[in-house]
Amino acid sequence: MRKNINSINASSLPFGEGRGGAQPKVTLVGAGPGDPDLLTIKGANALAEAQVVLYDALANEEILTYAPKKSIKIFVGKRKGCHTYSQDEINQLIVDNALTYGHVVRLKGGDPFIFGRGSEEIDFVESFGIPTAVVPGISSSVAVPAYQGISLTKRGVSESFWVITGTTSDRKLSNDVALAAQSSATVVILMGMSKLAQIVNLFQNESKGASPIAIIQNGTTPKEKIGVGTIDTIQNVVAEKKLSSPAIIVIGEVVRESNKLKDFYHDYLIEKR
Repeated sequence: MRKNINSINASSLPFGEGRGGAQPKVTLVGAGPGDPDLLTIKGANALAEAQVVLYDALANEEILTYAPKKSIKIFVGKRKGCHTYSQDEINQLIVDNALTYGHVVRLKGGDPFIFGRGSEEIDFVESFGIPTAVVPGISSSVAVPAYQGISLTKRGVSESFWVITGTTSDRKLSNDVALAAQSSATVVILMGMSKLAQIVNLFQNESKGASPIAIIQNGTTPKEKIGVGTIDTIQNVVAEKKLSSPAIIVIGEVVRESNKLKDFYHDYLIEKR
């Protein structure tokens, strides 16, 4: 349903109404996992041509320097318990700004199509006949573990991996976590910190209390923090290190195989003897 958004006053912004007869266009750009150097060249090129940029909380603001100085930049970020705009309002802002100013870049953390609601935004925009494009981004589900030397697959250790949302649209833990706990695959859980106790319980029910686990907060950024342990110990580690969202949860033997984390697990096994 179309809604009128009154929070943006076009007459007060750098571009005038219908500026230059610019044709409306919307480009979804994946900003990557946090490190601005992980933005793709194509993403930077799209930003350089933007009249308007709508950006998320998980998109590093340093990336905005690729957009023209006179471009309109609108923060539409969402964090747990604090939404600047609802998703419906964001959808309408994208359309309103495209029709008014021309090229809108929707800058989204990670990859737009990995738990980013990118497809919903594309569907809404295209229902107005506005052309769209998508520039994939490097997903945090892969990049954040990689920065800690964790390879999600490794010959003889893990043949596959799951990437699961920890919190569904109805605020519940995804049922897929229980299925993943039964497999031998690496399990990566996004947006799962508030459900950590439930996740631990599911893996313990599958007799996987000793499985290695890493939790990485603010991955690939200077604020990165990491806690490692086992399923049985990780809640104490989180409390001790005061880890919180946004964080990636990685479970599986590949965590133990990381060159950066091997020493921890070696010392841990000695202590257990």
